[in-house]
Amino acid sequence: MKKPNPISFIDVQAHRARIGDAIDEAIAKVVSHGEYILGPEVIELEATLSVRMDGRHVITCANGTDALHLCLRGLGAKRNDAVFVPAFTFAATAEAICLAGATPVFVDIDPDTYNISVESLDAAIRMVRDDGALNPVGVIAVDLFGQSAAYSSLELLTKKHGIWLLEDAAQALGARFNGKPCGTFGIAATTSFFPAKPLGAYGDGGAIFVEDAALATQLRSLRMHGKGTDKYDNIHIGMNSRLDTVQAAILLEKLKVFDDEIEARNKVALRYNEFLNDIVTTPTIRAEKHNVWAQYTIKTPLREQLKAALKEAGIPTAIYYRSSLTQQPAYEDFPIAPT
Repeated sequence: MKKPNPISFIDVQAHRARIGDAIDEAIAKVVSHGEYILGPEVIELEATLSVRMDGRHVITCANGTDALHLCLRGLGAKRNDAVFVPAFTFAATAEAICLAGATPVFVDIDPDTYNISVESLDAAIRMVRDDGALNPVGVIAVDLFGQSAAYSSLELLTKKHGIWLLEDAAQALGARFNGKPCGTFGIAATTSFFPAKPLGAYGDGGAIFVEDAALATQLRSLRMHGKGTDKYDNIHIGMNSRLDTVQAAILLEKLKVFDDEIEARNKVALRYNEFLNDIVTTPTIRAEKHNVWAQYTIKTPLREQLKAALKEAGIPTAIYYRSSLTQQPAYEDFPIAPT
């Protein structure tokens, strides 16, 4: 029997059947005007995203990791500061904390949503305060697999402890929590435009969303070598992290069909839930959350057997993630919340 043609796990080319010509024209326009760095499309993208983010200031940058790093710099995270982060996430979340000079403290997750556990976070903050070696300053909540974290509870807890909340919405642009867009929670929020993300570019890219105008001004400076009145006036020690104009032009075209794509993802996910619910553990869908399904994640005791069978049928799978950050050599010596 002939094997079926394999399909892509994430088909980053599928949209071209619908908007490929528009994207090609947008790229050609950038090539024509030649403003490749912070050109008009970058300004337009930031303004367009600001409308979607309830009027927050938008600062685009080179990638999602830089977005986190810039935020931590802007918030003043430094040596001997503790920043709490879920142990189950991509390394970039904890990596940015280390790059800023602070210490990541790993927190357990909710086993149903895979997002940060509020109970474990509370215990971790108390543990660090009691120990006294580190100063608790903030928490990064990750909207894993396209579903928002529990922001009502997180906002109450961080306010009680007097620490800031930063939202890592790298996988959740377009998702909502109680009707409010992901990317609008906490003192600042970040996202990624990596090609496989819900809103993906043709290369790397990222963005920051903030309410505070002074913080937005500082972040714009930090992304351009600490720029002041001009590029030769350096008022901060910054970095070089700008979204190029070609990527902005592509993202503007993809935004025009983004809501349709989210709706299509939700229809597919609901069908998966309907037919797989009695076979594997399907994702938990909370009533207050609108998911963008960056990944559709299941649990089964027969993982390797199922992977092999699906591969034979031409259906791709991936493991997000094989181990927690606390089990990886680079992060195994950092503090962990009490169990």
